[in-house]
Amino acid sequence: MLNKGGSRLLICAVALACVALVGPSGPGGEPSGRSLPVEAVKDVVPNRVMTWNLCNPCDASNLDRAAEIAAYAPQVIGMQEACARDVDRIRDYLEVYHGLVYHVAYGSVLDNWSRCGGAPWNPGGFGQAILSAAPITDRVNVEYPDGGSEDRGYLAVTTEVGGRSVRVFDTHLAQRRQEEFRKGQVSVLAREVARHDRAVVLGDFNAVPDAAELDPMWALATDTDPRCRPADAGNCEPTTDWRSKFDYVFLRGIAPLRHRVVRTAHSDHDMLYSDLDVT
Repeated sequence: MLNKGGSRLLICAVALACVALVGPSGPGGEPSGRSLPVEAVKDVVPNRVMTWNLCNPCDASNLDRAAEIAAYAPQVIGMQEACARDVDRIRDYLEVYHGLVYHVAYGSVLDNWSRCGGAPWNPGGFGQAILSAAPITDRVNVEYPDGGSEDRGYLAVTTEVGGRSVRVFDTHLAQRRQEEFRKGQVSVLAREVARHDRAVVLGDFNAVPDAAELDPMWALATDTDPRCRPADAGNCEPTTDWRSKFDYVFLRGIAPLRHRVVRTAHSDHDMLYSDLDVT
């Protein structure tokens, strides 16, 4: 009998063989006719972290999502609005087509058939997920006491970034125009972040940098963009289709080296990645 890891590798191998015959699938499962990558990525960038709200529901292919991630090959990726089944497929595509092997931690905060499909009696998990090229330990998944119009929470793990042990958080706060709920959520998150001398906080905060509810985070950490501060919010590069900065890589006890906002056609949020100095 195959163990879980062996079963996943077998599934990947079968998927690769099928795609070689019929071509990779589009969002609805139909063959897209695209060819496989000419050259696989050899390894991750060991000090690079990324945050990306996948957008759900959106008509996006997990194959395309994996290709977008592979182009920048981060050591750690924090995803929001993530269906567990989509995350599984993205991880498998990253391995099969791009040679990138990730561990995964799920931070689902609700089971939602309309967002994530599945059988009516077994709907898919929806929430956060963290992919890391290094092993993941000490996983904690917390649902905020009040999510607002939809359940929200944070996922925290310990893994390696740049060869050093780092506590990584991934969160998605309450929707726009729900400031009172985000204020309570940031309070819960900040209390936990404050316990760690070295931490990376990834996520979609659904708030611009000078929003009052983010004050506890700014008191603990800095954004990866040195020019982006509450007092200089106009200097912050937008990360959404509506040209607001909602996505953050907050750093505590870690220095940023460089960052980039990557425009994408596969979500209403752009990808944001940062290279870090963890020493």
